[in-house]
Amino acid sequence: MVADRPVRLPYCYVEKNKTYASVLSLLSEDGRLVPLCGPYEPMLDDYVVAYVQEVRFSGYNININGAANAYLSGRETAQKLQLGDVIYVRINSVDEVKSVELTDARILRGGKLIETDAVKIPRIIGKKNSMIGMITAATGCEIYVGRNGYIWVSEKGNAKLAIETIKMVEAQAHISGLTDRIKAHLDAQKSAPAPTN
Repeated sequence: MVADRPVRLPYCYVEKNKTYASVLSLLSEDGRLVPLCGPYEPMLDDYVVAYVQEVRFSGYNININGAANAYLSGRETAQKLQLGDVIYVRINSVDEVKSVELTDARILRGGKLIETDAVKIPRIIGKKNSMIGMITAATGCEIYVGRNGYIWVSEKGNAKLAIETIKMVEAQAHISGLTDRIKAHLDAQKSAPAPTN
């Protein structure tokens, strides 16, 4: 139970005039709900990392890690896409039945696609991009973070350290003092001697 009265909150529902969390969460002392897991809810103008699930005559069905696939018209991308291509794309519209249309697609070549919980993405990005900026600077990787929980990490740079650090943020997102721990982790990795063959 989150509140003993009806309250409109994400990842919550009201039953018998009380509000309950619908996903595993923490409740802060000031009554703020901190979801630890939850599905991605597409929002207008979200940028997401996604991949081509089906090539159609006039466009593409795109997996955005949501309840349903999204659609990208062939007119919305300058390049032809192939099955499995990873893209960084903006949500152009979401209707009342959660059908999603996409625009502004950019193909992400090579690299690794990793999946995290969508509710952890704000913590991975950090205030004013502080967390992801710190990881990018320390690893030399190009990193695209989608609001939908998919993250693409380039092969250029220390991809292994970038992915390991992102997973560390995901696992400890609900614990205070996280930024200092991540900084210490990255500093320790930078000062560690390079492995010899």
